[in-house]
Amino acid sequence: MSSQGVPRGAVLAVVHEPVALSPGGPLVLELRGPLGPADAETVAARLAQRHRAFGVALDSHRPGHHTLRLTPPAAGGLAALPADLLADLLAPPPPGGEILPVTGHQQTLLRAALTPAATSTGTGTSGSSDGSDGSDGGDGGGVEQLYWDWSGPFDVARFAAAWQSVVDRECVLRACFDWVAAPRLVLHARAEADIAVCSPAAVTWPQLLRRDRARGFALHRPGLLRLTLLAAEPGGGGGAAPPRVLLTYHPALLDERGVHLLLREFYRAYAAGGVLPGGERRPDLRDHARWLAGQDTTAARQFWARAVPPPRAATRPGRPGGATGQSGPGLLHTRLRAPETFRLRSWAALRGAAESSALHLVWALLLYRAAGVSGPLPVSFGVQLSGRDIALPGAAGIPGLLDSPLPMTVTVDPAAPLASLLHQVRDALLDLAAYPWASTETIRAWAPRPPAAPAPGPAAGPGPGPVAGPAAAPAAGPAAGLGPGAVAGPAAGVGPLCGAGSTLVRFDGPLVLPKVLRSELAAQGVHADTPRSAAGAAGGPLTLAARHDTAGGLVLGLFYDRAQLADEDAAALHSQCVRLLRALPEFRQAQASAGQLLDLLARAATPRMARPVPPVPHPALTVLRPGHPHADVICLVTAPGVPAGSYDLFVRGHRGPEEIVAVHGDGAPGVLPAALHQASGPGRRLVLCGCGPGGRAAYELAQRTPHAPGMVSAVVMTGIGDAAASASALARGVRSVLTPPP
Repeated sequence: MSSQGVPRGAVLAVVHEPVALSPGGPLVLELRGPLGPADAETVAARLAQRHRAFGVALDSHRPGHHTLRLTPPAAGGLAALPADLLADLLAPPPPGGEILPVTGHQQTLLRAALTPAATSTGTGTSGSSDGSDGSDGGDGGGVEQLYWDWSGPFDVARFAAAWQSVVDRECVLRACFDWVAAPRLVLHARAEADIAVCSPAAVTWPQLLRRDRARGFALHRPGLLRLTLLAAEPGGGGGAAPPRVLLTYHPALLDERGVHLLLREFYRAYAAGGVLPGGERRPDLRDHARWLAGQDTTAARQFWARAVPPPRAATRPGRPGGATGQSGPGLLHTRLRAPETFRLRSWAALRGAAESSALHLVWALLLYRAAGVSGPLPVSFGVQLSGRDIALPGAAGIPGLLDSPLPMTVTVDPAAPLASLLHQVRDALLDLAAYPWASTETIRAWAPRPPAAPAPGPAAGPGPGPVAGPAAAPAAGPAAGLGPGAVAGPAAGVGPLCGAGSTLVRFDGPLVLPKVLRSELAAQGVHADTPRSAAGAAGGPLTLAARHDTAGGLVLGLFYDRAQLADEDAAALHSQCVRLLRALPEFRQAQASAGQLLDLLARAATPRMARPVPPVPHPALTVLRPGHPHADVICLVTAPGVPAGSYDLFVRGHRGPEEIVAVHGDGAPGVLPAALHQASGPGRRLVLCGCGPGGRAAYELAQRTPHAPGMVSAVVMTGIGDAAASASALARGVRSVLTPPP
């Protein structure tokens, strides 16, 4: 019986032998994997449907071996496969599933989650080198955790049924990522709710938090939200701890507001006995993607051409310091009492601004103070916009990743009135709010370049960095790639944008459950507690998050990377921020200056932050196994997103005489082809290989070696799976090239 596509969990290997093509001739690809004839026909039919410009022909030789011929458009005369076609070939959509482009801030977060996989070169330095955990590259961290205590009667079966009902209704909970050639969001037709129950006798709460965070997510599989129940303590006495719920999600898929929307749906289902009435939510991510694709970016481009942060803008709230000697995420909380919060809100309102602007003002002053200069200075930091107040009906109710951090830049002049700085941050936020769908990715692409900037070479663009080398600013849109050269940093002459080198300020507003729903739950003895955040992915070195509690106070949470900001410096920074906020309402005079407010910190030490450490460049080529001097050479091409441990497993499992090398993308353009030519040597064939994005990089590298015709005998590409499945697929493809057919 046909599985109607690539079987679940299987990874397909595709083999291509580079040859000179006649004009209009077909590109010949060998499909090697767990595909029967019907499965292969399904893959070919989907390619023909999605890429009508290509002629698609399939020959099935036997199960697991099929030949695919792709004839390019006659007028185009293409000699290489487009990225989207290669993605559909290596990662076919699931039965009944859909594919959406990954753009903007989501692409940034996905790249950050996959970056650790760039170190997986067969040296055992990344992830789980044995592949036993089934995770893919870059998943170890980068999770967010919310938790709350369950108050009232608790039915585990009803809890699980309610969450499964939400999964069936919300496509975002059936989504995963594909990054073989271009970052894509894959929506599955079906997924199971991931729920586990732990006993307090087996694990403590701090242990559970650490284990859950270290577990990460397999980004190529649906279900990037899970729940863990820490059961009530045995005995159930009055002093016993109640059940506690831990909700973990990946920030590349969901923002916190989206999680609260899902929680509201869960409580609706729980109150109704475990079943959520109605069908799938609409609008959803699909509708948002269509709306986003239809936006006219002309005004946004013009705005960011003049609003991009200048190069000298201050972005760090600490002075340069040495290594902290610490690691992991940190979290600090401080609460302004309700009367203090009211005074702060009134002070800002009397000057025509919201209390969020008061928070932005204080943060701008802390950045200015850390710069250690006198006179006016621009400062820049990220502010979080919800992305749900757009002109799409029903957008406010879409769970997903709609929010985006955008850089706010203001000029701090210690001699200028505080009201002037307050109005600056207020007006800057209003300007940003007109383009909540923009992102640092698109801003970099739109930012002007100085006239002296060198023109990008012909290999630059959104393709994988290991092939093209340093690249120009990324192309905006769904086709932007995930290689390290795609978004290596700001465009030439562009100031720091919110991202790895800056800070983020959020003013969160979690959804309050409707009164009717709260009454329904209360009638059943259940009180819906407000979830609290655990230290998780901070979205950069430092995030300041503010929200109101149920008593009307303002709670300030500082999420920070302890490797960049030591605990004592984080505590000092947090304390200074709170001190300035509490003092603001005392500055009632119209001419009260920013410098006078900063004078309150004159005797306080300025926090220190670790100096940014540039990544250590890899050599262009590394020998992983010498092999026989006259044997062929297997070259593994590394790229961010290669499943962690897959190359290690391949090297350990390969028994042939071939030499195995790895190539990296940190060298200058032209270094890689020269290194490959040297590695192959006279009479030695070269097989270029790669898993996931490494496969695409290998394919493009073969296209860019015209000076050595016939040197590359074959290219082996695989889709994305866990380490063991990816290594197995790679070995299957390599064997088909090295072993003569019977």
